[in-house]
This record gives sequence, structure tokens and C-alpha cells, in this order.
Amino acid sequence: MTIFSRTAAAAIAFSLILGGSAFAQGTATPAPATKTAPDKMAPAKPKAERTAASLECSKQADAKGLHGKERKKFRSECKKGATKAN
Repeated sequence: MTIFSRTAAAAIAFSLILGGSAFAQGTATPAPATKTAPDKMAPAKPKAERTAASLECSKQADAKGLHGKERKKFRSECKKGATKAN
């Protein structure tokens, strides 16, 4: 081996050793706190009371075994019909 090839091999090996630290993963810095961020400990909004018509329509949808879009459509129509009847 010539001196040039030994020097080149040593330079490549040395650069790989030092270059490896450039790809190491560093620690994440915490994001600055902002006043617009929602408070994670805020109390949950209270759920609205369900009407008798809504509960009845849900029972009917359960009896028919409806799920997904069909259930949503059925309940919507049922509640509209219940408000017209009143």
C-alpha cells in the first residue's frame, strides 16, 4: 500500500468516526408556554339533556339494529316527525 492510499483510508475512517456524532439524536427542547393553548385541566362541558323524542328515536333505532349513517338519518327523520306531531 502506498502512503497516499493509507492516508486516504485513515482520513475516511477518521471522518466516519467524527461524523457519527453529527447524526446523533439530541434532547428535545420544551415548547414555550402560550396563553392561547387550552388548559388540559379545564372542566369538561356538561352534556345537554336529551329530549324524550330523542330517547324514543334512539330506542327505535336500536330495535331496528341501525348503525352509522342509517341510524343518523333515521334518528334525524324521527325527531323531525316528533316535533311536527307536537
